[in-house]
Amino acid sequence: MAFRLTGDGPTLWEEREILREEDKAKRVYAALKRISPAFQKLIARGFLTCLPERELALYDLIHRGLQEGDRVRQDLSDPTVAKVNLALTKMWTEWDHLKGFVRFSELEGILVGEIEPKNRVLPLLAPHFAARFSGEQFVLYDRTHREAIFYVNYNWAIVPLEEFHMGPAGEREKSFRALWRKYYKTIAIEGRLNPKCQSTHLPKRYRRVMTEFLSDEEAETLLPEGKKQVYSLDRGDRISIE
Repeated sequence: MAFRLTGDGPTLWEEREILREEDKAKRVYAALKRISPAFQKLIARGFLTCLPERELALYDLIHRGLQEGDRVRQDLSDPTVAKVNLALTKMWTEWDHLKGFVRFSELEGILVGEIEPKNRVLPLLAPHFAARFSGEQFVLYDRTHREAIFYVNYNWAIVPLEEFHMGPAGEREKSFRALWRKYYKTIAIEGRLNPKCQSTHLPKRYRRVMTEFLSDEEAETLLPEGKKQVYSLDRGDRISIE
């Protein structure tokens, strides 16, 4: 048996590419709804989690669900069900945090932000920010999964982007950033400073992309050299990507 390296590390097993077949995928997805809408949602949301080897866990649930019905999802004592539910709980917690922790910068009349989530939460965040900023245009980039939400004219789409760079801020944006930092320092009560409690409410991993914790220079050079994305934001109704 041949030994060769893969993108995920060394393996002794032979590899083969599995091509996506849209018609079969739709048939399986429809079958999941016949088991129950909740079961279908469990599987669909499970693919967005950062659960290790989630494909195998979800395949196991699908296989058993088609045979045994919705009772598989309800068996919380089952190790696979418990593992998937725990991953979903962590994903929804991260989604809830990011609704408040995302920081947008106004560049050329367009709101631009970045996040570093563990889970693939952009499909969940897109409807929230599209409703919240319905009259705006915005871009929100996910560094972890290298994709971005583009919202223009009341429509949004998630686009894969290998590289991203926010670009320099104007004077108006810099003044807003300065206000964020001043607000953060002003509301702190020096005599009651509790870094451990603060980290509980605002984990440090979120701070790498939050305005109040970054200087202007850091905000514009967050990604290592060679890993920045170049995009162009045209004035008006069009957002284009180079």
